[in-house]
Amino acid sequence: MSISTTIKSASESLFDLFYPQNCVSCGTHLFKNEIEVCRLCLKRLPRTHFEKRPHDNVISALLWGRCKVEYSYALYYYRKGERVQKLLHSVKYKGNKKLGVLLGNELGKSILSSEQIFDVIIPVPLHQLKQRQRGYNQSEVIATGINEILNIPVNTSVLKRAVHTSTQTKKSRFERWQNVESIFNMNKAEELRNKHILVIDDVITTGSTMEACINTLSKIDGVKISLATIACAYL
Repeated sequence: MSISTTIKSASESLFDLFYPQNCVSCGTHLFKNEIEVCRLCLKRLPRTHFEKRPHDNVISALLWGRCKVEYSYALYYYRKGERVQKLLHSVKYKGNKKLGVLLGNELGKSILSSEQIFDVIIPVPLHQLKQRQRGYNQSEVIATGINEILNIPVNTSVLKRAVHTSTQTKKSRFERWQNVESIFNMNKAEELRNKHILVIDDVITTGSTMEACINTLSKIDGVKISLATIACAYL
């Protein structure tokens, strides 16, 4: 082992001693090869396995009759107060981009196993005011993780959020739909003609935001649209 490698290893050990890295989910100390979440918590998260039936699952049932979707993917089921919500909260509100990329990697592996082919990834956009306040778009971070696995380009220039809506957290299903109706527009949509788009979001509950995104993108000639999210609510 070289001197520089020895020094680097010693420095990392000292940093870990004084600033221990803990699992975002359970709080236990992470091992060296673990990032943000321990292996045990990852195994315990409620997987959906939608990659085995991407054309017929909870999300496709939720959006049936509201918008046309080719395939839909979600890594985990979502319930308030449980571990998945805690992870997504860390990504969305606590600046935990490493965790966002990790979850994107896991979602990418799930999509890869379904052997479907997509041309471009589009993360659900934030309004520029909200993105400026938060400092980043969590869906873009997740899309980055998916890109690392699927090697599909991420496009953030075509779909734009034109209206700054209020938070969806405490709204009813109908109020959420009203809150996001007609809030998206497009720029240079011809870039996506005849493409198969994979739209990315962090979580789907009522599906109102995703519905608005898909219905906007559906105006592009010859386009096909699928979606992927880290988590979806139980119906």
